[in-house]
Amino acid sequence: MSIFAFIMTNYNPYKIFLLAVFLTLSAGLYAQQNAARYIFIGHCYQFYTPGDKVDYRLEELDYSGFDGVWLGGDVCSEAMLNYATVQYIDTLFDLGNPETHWSLGNHDARNGNWEWYEEFTGRKTYYAYSSKGITRIVMNTNIVPTNCEMLNEQYNIISEVCDTIAESTHLILIMHHDIWRDVPGLPPPGTYAQSDLVYWNANCDSVDTRFVDMIYPKLVEVKHKGVDVTCILGDMGASWKKFDIFSDDSIRFMGCGLYDNEPADNVLFIEQEMEDAPLRFTFRNLDSLLNVQQNQ
Repeated sequence: MSIFAFIMTNYNPYKIFLLAVFLTLSAGLYAQQNAARYIFIGHCYQFYTPGDKVDYRLEELDYSGFDGVWLGGDVCSEAMLNYATVQYIDTLFDLGNPETHWSLGNHDARNGNWEWYEEFTGRKTYYAYSSKGITRIVMNTNIVPTNCEMLNEQYNIISEVCDTIAESTHLILIMHHDIWRDVPGLPPPGTYAQSDLVYWNANCDSVDTRFVDMIYPKLVEVKHKGVDVTCILGDMGASWKKFDIFSDDSIRFMGCGLYDNEPADNVLFIEQEMEDAPLRFTFRNLDSLLNVQQNQ
């Protein structure tokens, strides 16, 4: 028997009212359970320290309201110099949480010891991960052609995701450095970011495998499949505090970062009302966010 037929043969206004309330509450509970909220933080190391601390404001921030923390690199100025520093980062951001993502910055990566990253996260320094209709590709933009195996493997992951993505409604690339030079519609990286990797290579096939030539066309193809595509970088904060521009092909490019505890520093919220729903990106001033949390 259909629901309509059941209602017509068992009509009772009070029962119908209770049924409507139940369905409304159930729908609200389902949406709440499938909602998601993430925070992206870039270039967040504490200045004037031995290299083992994040911006002190991040130690005070309450992360319990977020499903995941996405780190855009340069977490500590010497993040991989000492094992204890990675332990400290883990206590703050729960590196083993599958929803925590850390794209290594140059300050994170320059002392080596990348195996500590793998130990705490259970992942390589580059990977793809999907949940709630969102596929993330976390890139390690520190890899250079002297390590072709890693560079090619990272590129193959990007290629495979772009070629096969079907279930996700969103594709997000998380990276530290600005490798977006010459992307149509974007200003020169040096005008807003703290890095401009002019000679960055996507793989070892040749010396001319730039992001705009090798990766960007794949993102455009994904966009044509009806998937929203966003690239987010964390190497910002010294000049521009936030960046949000669509390319000529409707790929979204964003970024933000902290710098020397400046009052204008921003983090980025990524929010979704329920699985497969559109994402809402909102820049939030870090000082204001802390004030709100502390006064609740």
